[in-house]
Amino acid sequence: MQFQVQRKKFVEGRVVEGDQITEDQLAQDDIIVKVDKFAYTSNNITYAVAGDMIGYWNFFPAQGEDVEDWGVIPVWGFADVVNSKHEDIKVGERIFGYFPPASHLLIKATRVSDRRIVDGAAHRSALPAPYNLYRRVEAETTYDRAMDDITMLLLPLHLTSFCLWDALVDADWYDANRVIILSASSKTSLGLAFALQKDENSPKVVGVTSSHNKEKVIAMNMYDQVLTYEDISSLDKISSVIVDMSGSLKVLHQINDLLGDELKYCINVGLTHWEDGGQATGPLAKKSSFFFAPGHMQKRAKEWGREEFDKKSNSFLMASLKHSQNWLTVEKVEGLDGLQSIHEDVCLGKIEANKGLIVQL
Repeated sequence: MQFQVQRKKFVEGRVVEGDQITEDQLAQDDIIVKVDKFAYTSNNITYAVAGDMIGYWNFFPAQGEDVEDWGVIPVWGFADVVNSKHEDIKVGERIFGYFPPASHLLIKATRVSDRRIVDGAAHRSALPAPYNLYRRVEAETTYDRAMDDITMLLLPLHLTSFCLWDALVDADWYDANRVIILSASSKTSLGLAFALQKDENSPKVVGVTSSHNKEKVIAMNMYDQVLTYEDISSLDKISSVIVDMSGSLKVLHQINDLLGDELKYCINVGLTHWEDGGQATGPLAKKSSFFFAPGHMQKRAKEWGREEFDKKSNSFLMASLKHSQNWLTVEKVEGLDGLQSIHEDVCLGKIEANKGLIVQL
């Protein structure tokens, strides 16, 4: 079974029966995994909004009949091996990584090591490499199954948070005295806020969120100041860099018009306000760029070495995930039908800031 959405109107979703794979269709090194559970957040909606631009629709093609206008939004979760044609991968093994919201996934296991499996399927070969990697979690001495939910919800997002913090440091904060984070309640924003809070050299950090999330965001005590989108006009005119998780072109131009030359740079990351999206123009376009976390990971892995990158990022992740337990409430959703029932609310940003949704299959 597979949850699919309309690619051009992705608020609409359906659960369909996908392709069946028989034992004699499996080739050497194929494995089949049964998806156990996965997280579903505004980050997944960003995958849908940027599906054509980044290629997210290509990871897991829609299966079944009448699929021309339908796509599959990738999710982060855990799965268990139920069939294996690879001599070093046993039935029952547990892996963590990028999956379709579906009951099962066929993986072509390549570059297998004690801790990693890479899906070498032909249709994924040209896609960003970090998304094709699966962790063999039972080989990790620090793996704790009790942490599965928070890992799914936050680890991929806070890895992006770590990369954003590192990119800001590397750019010497773009000569700004303030970091403005739009969509401050998003989990990637909160991870970045945690990193900035722990950095004694960080500029002041202002979080901008919707009015219904303001009190919850203030209670998290992650930002120096919390404003609503209606309060933007009260921003002091000081040098600033924006980290934008919202994708709201209206808000970005409003801040640019307000700050003028004091807006030093805008890093575009997420699309929580995808309905207000668009292409920046004029001065704003010249000082904006899209941030792609896998690209930054690959850059740092070359500069630092993979081992050093893993060491630094894992140290941050352990701290950020632990800290997030102070504010995060996990809510379980049963099955793909349950996912379909809450999908529209996630698309429209109706999930409370302190809540994380886990779909259990």
